[in-house]
Amino acid sequence: MAMYDVICIGGGLAGLTAAIHLRKEGHKVLVLEKEEYPHHKVCGEYLSKEVLPYLSQLNIELPSEVHIDTLEFSTQNGRSLRVELPLGAIGISRYTLDFTLYKEAVKLGVDIEFCTVKSVDFNTNIFTVYSGSNLQFQAHFVIGAYGKRSHLDKNLSREFIDKKSPWLGIKAHHSWPEFPDQKVGLHSFKGGYAGLSKTESGAVNFCYLVTYKSFQKYQDIDQFNKKVVAQNPFLAEFLRKSTPLFEKPMSIAQISFESKSPVEEHLLMCGDTAGLIHPLCGNGMAMAIHSAKLASEILNRELKHGMQDRQKLEKEYTYLWKRTFGKRMLAGRYLQRLLLSEGITKSLFSLASSSPVLLKKLISQTHGKPLSL
Repeated sequence: MAMYDVICIGGGLAGLTAAIHLRKEGHKVLVLEKEEYPHHKVCGEYLSKEVLPYLSQLNIELPSEVHIDTLEFSTQNGRSLRVELPLGAIGISRYTLDFTLYKEAVKLGVDIEFCTVKSVDFNTNIFTVYSGSNLQFQAHFVIGAYGKRSHLDKNLSREFIDKKSPWLGIKAHHSWPEFPDQKVGLHSFKGGYAGLSKTESGAVNFCYLVTYKSFQKYQDIDQFNKKVVAQNPFLAEFLRKSTPLFEKPMSIAQISFESKSPVEEHLLMCGDTAGLIHPLCGNGMAMAIHSAKLASEILNRELKHGMQDRQKLEKEYTYLWKRTFGKRMLAGRYLQRLLLSEGITKSLFSLASSSPVLLKKLISQTHGKPLSL
């Protein structure tokens, strides 16, 4: 059985970025991913420019000419405002972004196995990872980057996994050539909010988060779009003028925004596995990449210095993760509560309209500064 320095469970943004970073430092890395590339994922597909310097230093060139610099926000009744984004973003699909990272990882010599991970065992300072196809892999360190929720969370007895979550995520790509490249739209409706932004293919990503309470009366995405989502005039225009490109929309259930621990049973958690920021904050993709950087730098140092103290390493990672993302996560929770309260939203809207600087400041709380090695 081959021994790896690091195994990344999950081949999304965090897992692949960490694998590339660590491989460039000369470490033997394995990524375990359940789906072959390329594939779509439920995601806002808005990548904050804060991570572009870091990705460039990893020699990752992203194929996107969609530069987003303006946020358009609207209330349920269609009252709207626009604000310039502090750093801006690029629009890029997970289909393309993940595939780009995957090809770079393969080129660098990262081993990749397509399988479902069943369990992880830690014994005498070595991890053994078991797959559903009865394969076993061993490593000195394991990064958990398997997304929002998994049966692994139950195996690890993570507190959030037994709590029911009221959130459902829906995503589809649409063709609407008139949609501006530079704009990301955030439009609220009863029980949820939707994001609209263009991707590198020219398709507009239509992704929304909704409560089960609002959705369960319909149990059909098309009907819900017509009866509820389209009550917002901006979304009604989008649904009327655009053409769906997917055979049917993608969905993900039980999205949890409960607090999670960055370290579980000695696994370093990255991306959504460590904590999920509310999608309306538009920064989950950048946070996943940033968390991979934090974990990679700590693991690289530890591996090059002979694995001095695992407990100290885990405490350091927990501290860095909370210091880096804690305020953003908190700001996201508050922002979501405010935007889902129609009365409070009206007051905030009036305040933001009279003082756009306040809205910019709020947005900046959910974004970081430019990131580099």
